[in-house]
Amino acid sequence: MFSAGAESLLHQAREIQDEELKKFCSRISKLLQTEDLGPDTVDSLQRLFLIISATKYHRRLEKTCIDLLQATLSLPACPEQLQVLCTAVLREMSPCDSLSLAWDPTQNSRQLSLVASVLLAQGDRNEEVRAVGQGVLRALESRQPEGPSLRHLLPIMAKIVVLSPGTLQEDQTTLLSKRLVDWLRYASLQQGFLHSGSFFSTPRARQPGPITEVDGAVATDFFTVLSTGHHFTEDQWLNVQGFSMLRAWLLHSGPEGPGALDTDDGSEQEGSTLSVISATSSTGRLLPPRERLREVAFEYCQRLIEQSNRRALRKGDSDLQKACLVEAVLVLDVLCRQDPSFLYRSLSCLKALHGRLQGDPASVRVLLPLARFFLSHGEVAAVDSEAVYRHLFTRIPSEQFHSPMLAFEFIQFCRDNLHLFAGHLSTLRLSFPNLFKFLAWNSPPLTSEFVELLPALVDAGMALEMLHALLDLPCLTAALDLQLRSSPALSERPLWDTSLRVPSCLEAFRDPQFQGLFQYLLRPKASGTTEKLARLHQLLQPMAGCARVAQCAEAVPTLLQVFFSSVTQVADGALTNQLALLLLGRSDSLYPAPGYAACVHRVLSSQFLALCKLKPSLVVELARDLLEFLGSVNGLHSRASLVTSVVWAIGEYLSVTYDRRCTVEQINKFFEALEALLFEVTQCRPSATLPGCPPQVVTVLMTTLTKLASRSQDLIPRTSLLLSKMRNLAQSPAISSTHSKEGVEAICTRATELLTLLKMPSVAQFVFTPSAEVCSPRYHRDANTALPLALRTVSRLVEREAGLLPG
Repeated sequence: MFSAGAESLLHQAREIQDEELKKFCSRISKLLQTEDLGPDTVDSLQRLFLIISATKYHRRLEKTCIDLLQATLSLPACPEQLQVLCTAVLREMSPCDSLSLAWDPTQNSRQLSLVASVLLAQGDRNEEVRAVGQGVLRALESRQPEGPSLRHLLPIMAKIVVLSPGTLQEDQTTLLSKRLVDWLRYASLQQGFLHSGSFFSTPRARQPGPITEVDGAVATDFFTVLSTGHHFTEDQWLNVQGFSMLRAWLLHSGPEGPGALDTDDGSEQEGSTLSVISATSSTGRLLPPRERLREVAFEYCQRLIEQSNRRALRKGDSDLQKACLVEAVLVLDVLCRQDPSFLYRSLSCLKALHGRLQGDPASVRVLLPLARFFLSHGEVAAVDSEAVYRHLFTRIPSEQFHSPMLAFEFIQFCRDNLHLFAGHLSTLRLSFPNLFKFLAWNSPPLTSEFVELLPALVDAGMALEMLHALLDLPCLTAALDLQLRSSPALSERPLWDTSLRVPSCLEAFRDPQFQGLFQYLLRPKASGTTEKLARLHQLLQPMAGCARVAQCAEAVPTLLQVFFSSVTQVADGALTNQLALLLLGRSDSLYPAPGYAACVHRVLSSQFLALCKLKPSLVVELARDLLEFLGSVNGLHSRASLVTSVVWAIGEYLSVTYDRRCTVEQINKFFEALEALLFEVTQCRPSATLPGCPPQVVTVLMTTLTKLASRSQDLIPRTSLLLSKMRNLAQSPAISSTHSKEGVEAICTRATELLTLLKMPSVAQFVFTPSAEVCSPRYHRDANTALPLALRTVSRLVEREAGLLPG
């Protein structure tokens, strides 16, 4: 959430029209042409960047302005802040045909890194990625001191490896592997000089001190990203950057990447002295560059795990320890997949690390890559993966659901590793109530992730419980809010709506009488369904207006659609019936969040029709339940869409065409129930608290009654009389005053059409209950037998009989 000031600025930026933007660009162009690029220029460029980045639509800048931005970026004496702003604007405008930037090796390394970022944002339309990659590699191949040039260009190289791995040739891959070995393993252990020291300061005063560990001890082993100091040398910065790109580089240069073979050719002699000296293994064998890099990467990760055991003096260093552990475990996973010999050397320390961290709530994010490692290598390593997952899926979501970063990483972990879950998929599916806690608390950012994950969680045995849980998701959000409000002070207090005062809800949450209901709602794993949650809806109604609850309610319709599209692929006939009954039963038992019921009813109505289409005999098998539903519809206006779908399904599928068990007695029972419902909705007087029935419900009821009459022709006179009354009633002041003009016309037109068809019962049955042959596409394409032709013929015959046309 942005502050009020930030929201105001964004709104103003989005409201700026093209003409205003054009004038503003002209002003910036004049400023960029002056010799003094002062604060006004900086302020104007900041505003320009805000304007073009505040909207998802592509803003158009004048070519003159773009050319001046490129020229300013290329000025050697241009202040760094202005160069960064010019780069940000040009990146936001990319891809752009007006850009004419090119790689110029005469520019300093900082400028080259900014130019490269703009070129990469162009999207490789003119092979910009290859050009930038070759430019960076030429800088690496040059024998210049390993100073600013490599420090600024190495992040660009890391991005190129991901965007276009084929850019690098074999000898270039070998060269960069050698350089990475040097940077990772042989960075200086002395701190860097303070360049801003006084001219009169003594050499002794400027002598750098040794690098230290996070706990303050002097470092005795090689430098890593967790080593600390006041100032760092260039090779130490390269060490940090090298580790940040190590995993991507290993994936590129390993056996699975473009360079699958390690070569030990004459180019080894052209590498650095350190690489040649250090490239000998314990057996005295000279390792190829890539194999040597993997060995150094393994040592580096082992060193990071050892450093993570130290007690950091600063919180920032403690957070860095956890972040480095995550990356170290991911790198070890890559190494073990590329070379199984690393697996047996890694297991002991990773098992010990898991044992040390699983009881530490502050380190839960490290458990995810550890779990992935055991998931990938558990069988070979004889690790009890089941115990790892039980802990992962049971405790972490229940205790840490309020951490947005952990929630995203946890769901992403589940989604990305589905292919590895094979034997543990049941554990994942049983834990869906816990996973839903992440969704309930963080629904806006996690909805798209759950759309991809949910199909894997759907199981025929737990489908009904999952559907209940999805419908009660806003209720779960309210319960989680109460749980946090009732818990002791947390180390990191999560955000909730402090303006909401809900003492009655807190009392209910702590009341032993309702503990069972809340415990079921907050259960960690699937445990069956319960019929008592309607009481919880009443208890938690004061929280329905909470912003977090409202956000969660908005996500439910999308998730319901994903659920039904998945469950219909695994549902048998019995489950289909149970799902249909659940839809009807829950339609009047939803959490009263504003607008929630209307959105859910729209989804339930469409999914009820989908279930009927999947299994047409459902209407006959659930005849008693459907009759009970139609007889107990109260407040039809609130469930109009679902009632309309149920009525339409009855008219469509209550036929011997779909189920031989359909009897005339069933048709008559449904006819009487629908007739009573039509009478009720048309005779009920609307009021401020009870709106009138939508015209669509009336027209569908009339159509369904006519369909049933065409299948039980004893009902035709009764139906004709009913339709005549409805046509007259629609034109009366009582109805016309409660419906729009279009609604009244729709009712009258439909009644007239249906009456016309009933004048010829055999034709009505032909139209309303067509045979399989009639439903085939050929019947509608053939000009001689097409259904529209038959309808036109019938209309002409009926009109002649009524004397409307001359015979």
